[in-house]
Amino acid sequence: MRRVSIFPHEVRELDGVWIPMADGVRLAARIWLPEGAEEHPVPAILEYIPYRKSDHTRPRDELNHPYFAGHGYASVRVDIRGSGDSEGVLVDEYTPQELDDGVAIIEWLADQPWCDGNVGMIGISWGGFNGLQIAALQPPALKAVVTVCSTDDRYADDVHYMGGCMLVDNLSWASVMFAGNSCPPDPAVVGDKWRDMWLERLKGSGLWLEQWSCHQQRDDFWKHGSVCEDYSQVQCAVYAVSGWADGYSNAVFRMLANLDAPRKGLVGPWSHRYPHLGEAGPAIGFLQECLRWWDYWLKGKDTGIMDEPMLRAWMMDSVPPARRYEVRPGRWIGELGWPAPNVIERRLPLGERRLADPDETVTETELTFTSPLRTGLMAGKWCSYADGPDLSGDQRDDDAGSLVFDTEPLEEDLEILGAPRVELALAVDQPVAMVAARLGDVRPDGSITRVTYGLLNLTHRDSHEHPQPLEPGKRYRVSLDLNEVGQAFPAGHRIRLALSTSYWPVAWPPPERVHMTVWSGASTLTLPVRPPQPQDAELPELAKPTGSMPAPNLVLEPSRHTWHITHDLEQDTYTLDVEDSEGIYRLEDTGTEIEKRGHERYTARGEDMHSPRGETHWVLGFRRDDWNVRTFTHTIMTADAANFYITASLEAQENGRTVYRDDWDITVPRDNV
Repeated sequence: MRRVSIFPHEVRELDGVWIPMADGVRLAARIWLPEGAEEHPVPAILEYIPYRKSDHTRPRDELNHPYFAGHGYASVRVDIRGSGDSEGVLVDEYTPQELDDGVAIIEWLADQPWCDGNVGMIGISWGGFNGLQIAALQPPALKAVVTVCSTDDRYADDVHYMGGCMLVDNLSWASVMFAGNSCPPDPAVVGDKWRDMWLERLKGSGLWLEQWSCHQQRDDFWKHGSVCEDYSQVQCAVYAVSGWADGYSNAVFRMLANLDAPRKGLVGPWSHRYPHLGEAGPAIGFLQECLRWWDYWLKGKDTGIMDEPMLRAWMMDSVPPARRYEVRPGRWIGELGWPAPNVIERRLPLGERRLADPDETVTETELTFTSPLRTGLMAGKWCSYADGPDLSGDQRDDDAGSLVFDTEPLEEDLEILGAPRVELALAVDQPVAMVAARLGDVRPDGSITRVTYGLLNLTHRDSHEHPQPLEPGKRYRVSLDLNEVGQAFPAGHRIRLALSTSYWPVAWPPPERVHMTVWSGASTLTLPVRPPQPQDAELPELAKPTGSMPAPNLVLEPSRHTWHITHDLEQDTYTLDVEDSEGIYRLEDTGTEIEKRGHERYTARGEDMHSPRGETHWVLGFRRDDWNVRTFTHTIMTADAANFYITASLEAQENGRTVYRDDWDITVPRDNV
């Protein structure tokens, strides 16, 4: 990435800014202004997240926000209530209080002498979520949103549940927030009251995993903050951005199809990162692309951005399977709208362990199978962060325990764009069951790259709101969409559909082992085929990745991001160990030393459906002069046929002495999961 320090406008920083809320709580902000903004007011751009502006996101904030300010915007980074240096307590994601505070922040920004009354919001993940949610509240000053790696549906397409299956990332993400919520504000910002604020958080934030695990269906808890409940409430312009390796790419396509407001979509090969930091590459000049968006919607300049295709997506070339890619070869393609008339459905009947031609008549055959519990060890993480080898690996191990259907070697290249759909005629022998469906690229050497996948809790076959147990032995017809994808299959390769009855440790398995029968001839795979279009070559070139110059960091202990899979042959136990450590580093401009260490372990034994276990440990620390604090969080989650079991502990230390400790021991009944 190119780093720059010279901009069209000189940049002035305001740190330690306090934004008052109606109830007296103050939110902490860091603001970058172009010189002269008081005399010549400019639009404001808001990023509003809980990830600690004074330390954890400081380097990224300094990469992005001065760049916007240097191009004529007031760029504002605010800690959510109860996080970072802001007052109050953070008790969950996207609470009504958080969204009301967001509206108040926008009103405050619009009233500042350096703001011309026009505001935009930008954010990745949490900040992408609340940008959409606040847009649905329609604050008058909010004119446009850039939402990156976010969702319109908090139940069906977020880190908690997928197809009605409880994701293991529900535990992983809850553990990250459990650790983050345990951190104190910075005394250099809030003064002597930092200990009181810290204890208020430690006592009041709670264990989020409990409430997320209790809401196992699509109820009002998840409907809150899901803009898909009423797309018409979002009336400002929306630029929706994601990557194929991210967990949130589906939302881009839904929003393009359903929003009434002006909208654009951008999907690259990236993981859960801003596209100028995108991995796998190629990364792009995303900050420049944002400026084109802001200039159009906040300054009224005709940048040409709305004359270009509504959707720009990266059509990925075929690659050998790997757990991490530096670059995904491919090319940019564009569509004027979504759904796209260039995409044609090709329906392939499932034959007896093969994918038949579209016009072929296939006789119905019963195919019965049961997947090993370990099926899914090669799946990678639900959402890739490109921190370590977290993508899916060679699928031969997982496919060995699956029911697979292959095409003949392709006679010509084939490209797809959109969500493949699987329709199955099936029966199972248990009242609760799941199916994982994966689309694979089978190379001539036999290696298999997973292209996309989907999950379905079969009790949710008709509704995520009102699941119904299955009648063992009864034949059902179910449909599930796989994740959206843009993928090229070369001539000579085969396309594979693989089905399994478990997908651990991506999702918690059913309560009991499931035997599934699928009827070939009555089941199909539908591919969204998009032939190459000559106009794709006419897309304007994207700029190169560029950002401003953040203050330097000094690495005191290097980061470690590793994944290890082991099989204890004597105990027949499979273990996935994930180390997610940023080590220790010092922010040279503040002198703060930051410690971040995470470890996750997922185990299962043989075919014991009650043996899966997830365990997480996090250590976070901050040191500067006489300020020395550390927090330790530990969570374990297990299940049997009737319940999930959660135990957790939190310990906070100052100068090596424990100042707070809490423990949890929780039982959550399973409800058709």
